[in-house]
Amino acid sequence: MIPVSSKQGYTVKYPIAKSLLHYGVIAASAILLAFNYQLFVVKNGFAPAGLNGIATMVQYKTGFSIGYMSLLINIPLCIFSYFCLNKEFAKRSLCFCLVYSFVFLYLQSLGLEAFQYDAQGHDTIFPCILSGVISGIVYGICFQNNASTGGTDIVSKYISTHKPELNFFYVTFCLNALVAVSSFFVYAQPGPDGALVYDYKPVCLCILYCFLSSFVGSYLISGTKKACKFTVITAHPDEITADIASKLKHGSTRITAMGSYHREERTVLICVVNPHQIVDFKNILKNYDDTFAFHETVEETHGNFKRIK
Repeated sequence: MIPVSSKQGYTVKYPIAKSLLHYGVIAASAILLAFNYQLFVVKNGFAPAGLNGIATMVQYKTGFSIGYMSLLINIPLCIFSYFCLNKEFAKRSLCFCLVYSFVFLYLQSLGLEAFQYDAQGHDTIFPCILSGVISGIVYGICFQNNASTGGTDIVSKYISTHKPELNFFYVTFCLNALVAVSSFFVYAQPGPDGALVYDYKPVCLCILYCFLSSFVGSYLISGTKKACKFTVITAHPDEITADIASKLKHGSTRITAMGSYHREERTVLICVVNPHQIVDFKNILKNYDDTFAFHETVEETHGNFKRIK
């Protein structure tokens, strides 16, 4: 039998350990993003998403480090977030920004030129794809842990909080589009006659980076938890529920209903299955006449839902 004091001790320690785990994951993702920028972004003449994209362009034009610029931008934004959004979100975002900035500055001092992906102006789509996917993973991890990478993430979260009808990722993408337009002018190169030659390549790379990072981040947040809900109106509820249980290993919920046209009593079955089981579910329904069904996508499942491999 565990003493009351021990129970209280576990009650106190568990939230602390869980919180430390969240901060550890956030710090690890910040380190990953710092490596991502240093190895795949800075040498390849394009600006990534968000205010870090602005910091990248500033470093490109002036030599002022992304690490210092990130601190100057994100510390005020995290303070703003602390008072105007959510205190825990602000603290975790600040943790990310500090770790990211200091690790990036440290990586700059190490001299990692031998490990950097330098496309030298050719095939720069490959470092763009690599960096976009990695950034998307980082964004997904951060939002799963109630944090952000700072910059436009905080700005768009504030906008979507006060304007909930605006989709968060749409707001972020619009803000990133401004960075893409700016990169058209920043990465212009002098031609043979000394006049600046403008190129759409940095713009395209920035948009591709934004799309990949947003898509991967969104998928990590919700895509892996998607399911499919079937609503079945039938005169054979016992047979169908038995087939669902034996073939798909899922249960279902019965609702007694009445048709509005013939005024006949029917049973409505509601069943949530894994996406890859849609075809199997349809094959079950083919065996029964007097049955009508439709299905829809469930963005996320909670509670006692078994994912069948």
